[in-house]
Amino acid sequence: MNSVQSTPVAAPGADPAQEAARLGQPGCPPAVAELRARVRAFVRDRVMPCEAVLDAGGPAARTALRGLQDEAKRAGLWALPLPVEFGGQGIGLAHYAHLAEAEGASDHGPAALGSGSLLDVLMLARHAGAETRNRWIPGIAAGELRSSYAMTEPDTPGTDPALTATRAVAGPDGSWTLKGRKWFITGAGDADLVTVLARTDTAETGDGGLSLFAVPTSVAGFTVLRELPVLGAGGQWEIALDGVTVGPDHRVGEPGQALRIAGERLRLGRVLRCLRWLGQAERAFDLMCVRARTRHHTSGPLADRQLVQQLVFDSLLAIRSTRPLVYEAVSRLAAGDDARLESGLAKVSAARMLQQVADAAIQVHGAAGLGPDTALPGLFRTGRAARLLDGPDELHIAAVARRVLRGYGGTS
Repeated sequence: MNSVQSTPVAAPGADPAQEAARLGQPGCPPAVAELRARVRAFVRDRVMPCEAVLDAGGPAARTALRGLQDEAKRAGLWALPLPVEFGGQGIGLAHYAHLAEAEGASDHGPAALGSGSLLDVLMLARHAGAETRNRWIPGIAAGELRSSYAMTEPDTPGTDPALTATRAVAGPDGSWTLKGRKWFITGAGDADLVTVLARTDTAETGDGGLSLFAVPTSVAGFTVLRELPVLGAGGQWEIALDGVTVGPDHRVGEPGQALRIAGERLRLGRVLRCLRWLGQAERAFDLMCVRARTRHHTSGPLADRQLVQQLVFDSLLAIRSTRPLVYEAVSRLAAGDDARLESGLAKVSAARMLQQVADAAIQVHGAAGLGPDTALPGLFRTGRAARLLDGPDELHIAAVARRVLRGYGGTS
């Protein structure tokens, strides 16, 4: 959802090691340091100049994205975290985290570099039937097919999936017929496959009656109702399933296990989002600092003004305070440990941080920060939306506080 960005993201001649130290980036493992530099250059030089076209959607955006994907493949930067058996490079989370920041500096970076499909590929590989795996994973991993994930609904709170109204009814031949509506689905407008959360056991009112289904968008009864602009930018969609029928193999996972699978997906997804938000915050910070140094008034550069210096200080403090929380969540998740508390802290902190830094950068740019000539409006939109994505701040705050308080005993 970012706009075209015409200002350099770092001062000319800036030393990457010094930049990393300034922003509080943890030491990048030598095995991926050179790769991270290449990813950053690709996103900066190839993806960012195409953002206006990619944001607009439609045939031109699809053509531009395919071109970027072909370039990434030729450059050896394609599908860095995807499993090797699906054409990826198999880079584990502990190392990929450093690359995810660089990819995420643009909203379109993960799609252009083939890592945007990671959650869908892993979910289908672990839980889908053989027919569905063989039919869809190779194309999704190669960037030839597009997938999306449909969980929330217009008339039920997204924080309470137990109230899911979409139904899936089993037929005598083992097929499933789905009926319902889903919304705020990233990329559903041109997706080939949508994974849908639906209630399969109408007698079960809690979480146990929910299942997931891989639904091809070409089947009868599947309709894209409308695009849902997010603070003026596109990319989110509402769909209807009106008697959509899929075969038995299209159920993903065992009956009633949807929320367990969704939780597995969300834990990794939240951490990846946090890493990408760090990359976008760094981009906004660099834009702010370049603007402060190069924009002059009669009294001198903006950088000499104390209120601008305050914005720079507060933004750097926010970035450097958030990054350790995110990498602690990465470390625990990569080790297979329970990272719910760490990911909750990281998610709330990263979302707030991105909104704060983008807002400060807009303030330093003045009216130019509100217009189409920088990435800042898109970065600010992402920051504001981040406080609702993958669960609103309030959900994570309450969940983390409950977990902490349980450690102090008592009767509740």
